[in-house]
Amino acid sequence: CMKLIREVTAEFPIYLANSLNSLRIEGQKTAAIEILQQFDWQVPDWVIIPGGNLGNVYAFYKGFKQAKDLGLTDKLPRMVCAQAANANPLYKAYVNGYENFEPVKAQSTFASAIQIGDPVSIDRAILALQDCDGVVEEATEEELLDAAARADRTGMFNCPHTGVALAALTKLREKGVISPSDRTVVVSTAHGLKFSQTKVDYHASEIEGITSQYANPPTKVKDDFGAIADVLRKHIN
Repeated sequence: CMKLIREVTAEFPIYLANSLNSLRIEGQKTAAIEILQQFDWQVPDWVIIPGGNLGNVYAFYKGFKQAKDLGLTDKLPRMVCAQAANANPLYKAYVNGYENFEPVKAQSTFASAIQIGDPVSIDRAILALQDCDGVVEEATEEELLDAAARADRTGMFNCPHTGVALAALTKLREKGVISPSDRTVVVSTAHGLKFSQTKVDYHASEIEGITSQYANPPTKVKDDFGAIADVLRKHIN
């Protein structure tokens, strides 16, 4: 896929806007600086990022590193790259101590934007994670959907990619890697409204192989105010 993109953009006047473009990295790194600004330049202990092509992993690292080099902060946060288990080449490399990286054929995942088996920014991402003592975790389809739905109960409306990051947080907490007192930032990369049908199917328990642990099933009512009011009173009271 990336080979074809390189060929097309070399031949035609089409602007390459993915993570091969250094200007994209420069834009993405500002999110790291905004995190630091919002924390009054106190560095969080962990930052968890969904990763596919992995340009965002390096971009966040670059932002945190530049802030440290400029003396705005005194350390780097530990970063976590969260991958879907169906597209997890970096996770497999991490488990093997980064001794070798092998691309994988990405399988279908609800976190479609990170459904990438041969990330273009693999080398930069590994450099970033090694320098900040980072971690790579994975999430199955059920884990990412459950994590998103569980977080939605607080009033959010998370995308599947954020679900991957939230599932990674849960798993690392259960393993004791992230402690209860650690200040942890989970980066949300999209909005649940882009995946509304997935949300509906999850809560209706209509996704094959997914138990929908945190389902909030829709309630069918007549197109009548009294019927709607009766249902609402049950939930409110």
